[in-house]
Amino acid sequence: MNRLKKLLGKKNKDLLAVYFTAGYPYLDSTVEVISALCGNGADIIEIGIPFSDPMADGVVIQQSGSIALANGISLPVILSQVEEARHINPDTPFVAMGYLNPIMQMGAEEFFRRASDAGIDGVIIPDLPFDIYMKEYKMLSDRYDLPLIMLITPETSEDRIRLIDDNCDGFIYMVSTASTTGARDSFSAEAKEYFRRIDSMGLRHPRLIGFGISNSDTYSDACLFSNGAIIGSQFINLLGSMPTPDAAASALIERIGRGK
Repeated sequence: MNRLKKLLGKKNKDLLAVYFTAGYPYLDSTVEVISALCGNGADIIEIGIPFSDPMADGVVIQQSGSIALANGISLPVILSQVEEARHINPDTPFVAMGYLNPIMQMGAEEFFRRASDAGIDGVIIPDLPFDIYMKEYKMLSDRYDLPLIMLITPETSEDRIRLIDDNCDGFIYMVSTASTTGARDSFSAEAKEYFRRIDSMGLRHPRLIGFGISNSDTYSDACLFSNGAIIGSQFINLLGSMPTPDAAASALIERIGRGK
């Protein structure tokens, strides 16, 4: 059974997903970063596929992607690294997150096939239009048992949210604000009202809140109004400042007040 679906079927509160950029800080650090996150209790690992024009990413993730690309990272290298990491960490769900262009360059079906073979359990493509997903990607998602996770924002209509809930699998990625990624110290009253509104819709899929989770307050708020939180920029900052990936992962767990 798909590891992501299995996890979401048995755990529905206080989930922690952590994003990092593959190939950052070094080309060959991907496996070590994944193992550090698994060893420190992350429930889901989001593996970022760097791209030269990351429109949804803030400065921290953009910079990490630029460094990773300069290090020589590529989609085929990432999938090879993920396969190695999967042998070491057999149970934790891995989700690949990247923009449409590199996937199209590889070929959509080839990407889904190779991602499945490498041990990926879900895919996030922020710039994939929903209608294109329905016409061209849903069948690949179903064929390779790789849920394609869609993002919603405060501006997403209720009709579109229910359409996503009805036609996608895995979890729903709730973007906390309409801005780009980046750590924040707290959520605004408007953001919390958005969280409450979505929570009241009675959606059938779990929801994880991302963009802005950086400390115990934002992590707790995300878990209060959804099934868990996604952290990216804060962990990448720690990766760039701590001596090892394990130290960075441990510091993140301590910062958000979550026991291993």
